[in-house]
Amino acid sequence: MEELQEKSLQREVKKFDISAAQTPFGSLDPDVQLAIRCAQEKKGIDIKGLDLREIATFTEHFIIVTGSNQRQVQAIADEISEKLKKDLSVRPVRIEGYNTAEWVLLDYGDFIVHIFDKNARDFYDLERLWLDAKHIEIPAEN
Repeated sequence: MEELQEKSLQREVKKFDISAAQTPFGSLDPDVQLAIRCAQEKKGIDIKGLDLREIATFTEHFIIVTGSNQRQVQAIADEISEKLKKDLSVRPVRIEGYNTAEWVLLDYGDFIVHIFDKNARDFYDLERLWLDAKHIEIPAEN
């Protein structure tokens, strides 16, 4: 008879060496800088920037921000799209999720702005999914 082998349900744990290197705010394109400043002006919560240039081909940066309620999520999206259009003549390629305002996505091609309500941000956890991306230095609000 064949011997029965015990199989362990424990998985092998791998540790990742995440670089502490950050992309300086001043090295970003003006449209990315303006989008971050607009999110700050509208009191976006926990603004994060991810530099995806070394790990993705579909975009260069993610800007992730949380709004405290549906109106603030929409206000942040409006501020970013209006300022970029007015000041830099830049329009999003597409906008998704604006009406429900749980997760509004503003796709500008070279960068994507994700504006979440708290529950959606916790659920989708983009920072964890893109853990190996470099972070962007976000300047203190003026």
